[in-house]
Amino acid sequence: MASSFSALVMGVCPVTRNCFRFNQGTIGVQDQTEQRLGRWALLREDIDCVFARDPAARTRIEVFCTYPGLHAVLIHRFAHALWRRNAKFWARFVSYFGRMITNIDIHPGATIGRRFFIDHGAGVVIGETAEIGDDVTLYHGVTLGGTSLNKGKRHPTLESGTLVGAGAKILGPVRLGRGANVGANSVVISDVPAGMTVVGIPGRIVLPLEARRITKDGIDLDHHLMPDPVGKALHCMSERIAQLEARLALLEHQPEGEVECAHCDDPCGSGVAELLKISEGLHR
Repeated sequence: MASSFSALVMGVCPVTRNCFRFNQGTIGVQDQTEQRLGRWALLREDIDCVFARDPAARTRIEVFCTYPGLHAVLIHRFAHALWRRNAKFWARFVSYFGRMITNIDIHPGATIGRRFFIDHGAGVVIGETAEIGDDVTLYHGVTLGGTSLNKGKRHPTLESGTLVGAGAKILGPVRLGRGANVGANSVVISDVPAGMTVVGIPGRIVLPLEARRITKDGIDLDHHLMPDPVGKALHCMSERIAQLEARLALLEHQPEGEVECAHCDDPCGSGVAELLKISEGLHR
């Protein structure tokens, strides 16, 4: 199917006749390393990475025929090759064709590394100056968008091994470090250090690397098991109120039992030990 579509575009656009040599195994992939690998080796890598990250995948023929994320990557490689050879219109045309059949919008100018996986894929948008490393995973509804009208770098850079949860928006020329994790529906507008996890609007770092469960393949699929900074703040506030009420009861000579926080183990404000010291001072 890919070869037939490539031949069609080559027949319509004279520029592409000199851009690709399909009978020699070159397809204009992202960089020289990928060119040395060859198109079939790249295709095998793309299919294998689906099996590593999606337990629903059963057979290679099923993945090849029914996974829009895989189709979007294959079409993007072709469109990106046209873009690099200054066939801008045909690159956008191929990209538009890919968007129609996959519901994934990848600008042909975006740079994408190896083993890139888009799970489900619906509604994913990747801008022109976005840069994506190897072994990156995106879920549906992710946007790698720009925040500037300038012609320069205006889209995010995702280093190798990053994972972006469903519905997350990463805006502007920010950089996500190697192995970073973005929670579902988060909005990231600043750089994220390597190995860290961010959630919320705007995105805040909440989970260090040692607290994450990383598989043997280096993929963290527990992007739904992340702390809620706003919820934690409310829990801390309720604990503080309980402590103040206990202190007020002591001042009114109506001592009541201390109520420990049932939400987490982190101390919020003055802890139980500090409150006990105050109580002892009042009784002396």
